[in-house]
Amino acid sequence: QAQLVESGGGLVQPGGSLKLSCAASGFAFSVFPMSWYRQAPGKQRELVATITSGASTTYVYSVKGRATISRDNAKDTVYLQMNSLKPEDTAVYFCNARLNSVDIWGRGTQVTVSS
Repeated sequence: QAQLVESGGGLVQPGGSLKLSCAASGFAFSVFPMSWYRQAPGKQRELVATITSGASTTYVYSVKGRATISRDNAKDTVYLQMNSLKPEDTAVYFCNARLNSVDIWGRGTQVTVSS
């Protein structure tokens, strides 16, 4: 059974940094693209970053230059390093795996950026 478990969220001051982790299990992690999404209160879930099986990356414009998505195929884990955090980055961050036409989601980890 495919499963994703996020960790690393928390409360951080504006300008601070966080590194989110997503541990995958139950599928061939290395061959599938992995993504991070986020959902702020009252807003739709939005794609933040994607990393392909070949480690190519894409980012939503609002986090470009501040976020880095990476993967460790030996650990079946994908990461999202977020720097220079802003209050508008406050959201629940979700890990996603697209297994052909099936989306697998984690339960999310809360990131709150506030002074």
